[in-house]
Amino acid sequence: MEKTFYIIRHGQTDLNLKGIVQGRGIDSPLNETGKKQAEAFYQHYRHVDFDKIYTSTLVRTHQTVALFTGIPTEQLAGLDEIGWGIYEGKEQNPDIMTGFADLTERWRMGELDRAVEGGETPNELAARQREALEHMLSQREEKTVLVCMHGRAMRVFLCLLIGRDIAEMDEFPHTNTALYKVQYDGQAFSIIDTYNVEHLTDLLTE
Repeated sequence: MEKTFYIIRHGQTDLNLKGIVQGRGIDSPLNETGKKQAEAFYQHYRHVDFDKIYTSTLVRTHQTVALFTGIPTEQLAGLDEIGWGIYEGKEQNPDIMTGFADLTERWRMGELDRAVEGGETPNELAARQREALEHMLSQREEKTVLVCMHGRAMRVFLCLLIGRDIAEMDEFPHTNTALYKVQYDGQAFSIIDTYNVEHLTDLLTE
């Protein structure tokens, strides 16, 4: 059973632009730039015969793929962004940035059971992603699928797919609507297109 996964991050939101922490608990919509990014992605990939679209439960992913009409769509909680706990909804001030830097360094050192207070660890995120992946793989009739998710979650998911240590998640760059194309041959996954942003042209954002 072969499958091809087109995995993208959602479009930009105002909270992205303002440096406000968005996690699993923040359900923010796309801003005008995000809508343009979604339109650009659609125009570039509308010719692809997607059998199914999977999104997280958060509205920013739904809006990013909304132009792909007539294709079955399913929300999976396993694709939600990591929970950032007490940081969610707060501006990335120096204290929070220091906290982020310390936490992500610990993750790089393999301490994957650490989290922001009230948030999720990478291992907890990976556990719910495994359930989502198992569900997607069980749909044997779906050969080409579009998956719209979130930045940190996408990095962990890519590690999970190709069997890479989750501690190396930051090796995968991302920006709004950046694409990773992943092939599944029935036994293993391989990334066949990495960080593709050709559709964005002048719309690239951090």
